[in-house]
Amino acid sequence: MATVGSTFRTGEPDLAKLLEQIHDGEVQLPDFQRGWVWDDHHIRSLLASISLSYPIGSVMLLETGGDGVRFKPRPVQGASFAESVEPSLLILDGQQRMTSLYLALRSSEVVPTRTDKGKDIERVYYLNISKSVDPEVDREDAVVSIAPNRKIMSDFNRVVDLDISDAEKEYDAGLFPLDVLFDNARYSAWRRGYTGRYRHDDKKLDEWDMFEATVLQRFQQYRVPSIELTKNTQKEAVCQVFEKVNTGGVSLTVFELMTATFAADDFDLRQDWAERQERLKEKLVLSSVGATDFLQAITLHSSYERNRREGTGISCKRKDVLNLNVDDYRTRAERIERGFIDAARLLVREKVFNAYNLPYGTQLVPLAAICAVLGGKFESDVVKQKIARWFWCGVFGELYGGANETRFANDILDVIEWVSGGDEPRTIRDANFAPTRLLTLQTRQSAAYKGVMAQLMQVGGNDFINGDDIEVTTFFDQAVDIHHIFPASHCQKQGHPRQKWNSVINKAPITAKSNRILGGNAPSKYLASIEKNYGVAPERLDAILKSHLVTPALIRDDVFDGFILDRARRLLDLIERAIGKSVAGRDSEETIEAFGEALVHPEKA
Repeated sequence: MATVGSTFRTGEPDLAKLLEQIHDGEVQLPDFQRGWVWDDHHIRSLLASISLSYPIGSVMLLETGGDGVRFKPRPVQGASFAESVEPSLLILDGQQRMTSLYLALRSSEVVPTRTDKGKDIERVYYLNISKSVDPEVDREDAVVSIAPNRKIMSDFNRVVDLDISDAEKEYDAGLFPLDVLFDNARYSAWRRGYTGRYRHDDKKLDEWDMFEATVLQRFQQYRVPSIELTKNTQKEAVCQVFEKVNTGGVSLTVFELMTATFAADDFDLRQDWAERQERLKEKLVLSSVGATDFLQAITLHSSYERNRREGTGISCKRKDVLNLNVDDYRTRAERIERGFIDAARLLVREKVFNAYNLPYGTQLVPLAAICAVLGGKFESDVVKQKIARWFWCGVFGELYGGANETRFANDILDVIEWVSGGDEPRTIRDANFAPTRLLTLQTRQSAAYKGVMAQLMQVGGNDFINGDDIEVTTFFDQAVDIHHIFPASHCQKQGHPRQKWNSVINKAPITAKSNRILGGNAPSKYLASIEKNYGVAPERLDAILKSHLVTPALIRDDVFDGFILDRARRLLDLIERAIGKSVAGRDSEETIEAFGEALVHPEKA
């Protein structure tokens, strides 16, 4: 192999050698590799390509035994050898190709595969000798796939169209079994039987000679381009390289790498996480927490504690997660799980009931780590209020939408110090909400949009028909969603600008049933209908409207522009209460241009 730099080597090992190394266990898979999934068509195409000496792409291998990374290995599917065999190389990329080739050409086992429609099947593979040497025949048509009983049946299995269930029948059909090709003894026996069968047929023998020279030798002489990472390659590099070159199209996750690493220390991370995930999912707001989130929270917690002991920097980037060891995980997993549960309690208190309405799933990572550090201190109402303020500053400042690892590190340090009497966290200082942003919050894809709805639920948000507050409605599992106060069809008929009527300013959380009753009518009409048909007193209906920060007189008289101005002001008040500081720009030129006037309350103007 030619040396290129110090991190990898390139070469072209013989296919026969690679298959033999797989068979003997010298080449295996790292435990993070997913199961083999190639279908029958891909396998036939692959075999046809090799029979023509066409390139099939390179494989990437990792040398074992170094200090850089240690994965638990597992055999390539179909390979069987003593458990004590340690591999010298692991396949990082090219698993599906090499597994397909090993199963079809060397394993002596049937090949588990699938049809193009996804149905599980088992197959063995042959080459049609005559078709293989005919230049007019597409080589893929010469590759024959057949069930393990080596029969093709028709008429509901009443008619045998092809039977090659023993060697004599294979000779008669002119079909060469590819699974004998790299087994010298079996190949010699088959060749001897075939040439003996046709010893008086010069045409058949000439055809065999051509087949052996122009087709079978291509398999036997085929070389596979390879990239071999040296044994000192670090885990982060393995992860990054795999993501960039993986031809399977599925990214390798940090969790899968850590699963393989921990398995080398006899710890089943996948099983441990599965059990914890089940418990976390009992809290609806945690249902989207993934394995990588959990590992990142543990890394953040570990890094923080190391900072407190040794003064080192705090970091939870991918390379830090990949450096997590089994002991770190074991000693912190329970605390982090408890931290996520405490985070869920805080979020429900803040009227964020499920993952669908969670503004930022990413913010759960520092929140859980902070709760884990605080432990019993989390039970203090004063502490919860501070954490809630930090949380809402992140939401309304829209600070968790990109690469967040640096902010996570700042968060855990700043919030813990703040709780103990220190300065306000950087996330609070960085938070800023522009009044005109209200007009661009049009869908729940925005964290701030979800934040506004949660804040509305905190101040009441009673349903228009049944009068229940949102927490009772949610508890009893009624369908609650966000709907227009001035209905969309009404606004369109009146020519109101979409930017205003479809914004968060004109929306409220109510049940689907109530929304159907509102229909597309003007507010004055649907309010009158509610009072008449459901017996809701005007005073009670006004109280319900006020629980949504709606001034009753404005929508009873269908005053759309006045309603938009009034509710925008009230929503900004709500946001100010959540983040604990004033929203700048309520009377700026930009705000006045967008809304027609300033968003300060008239009595304060």
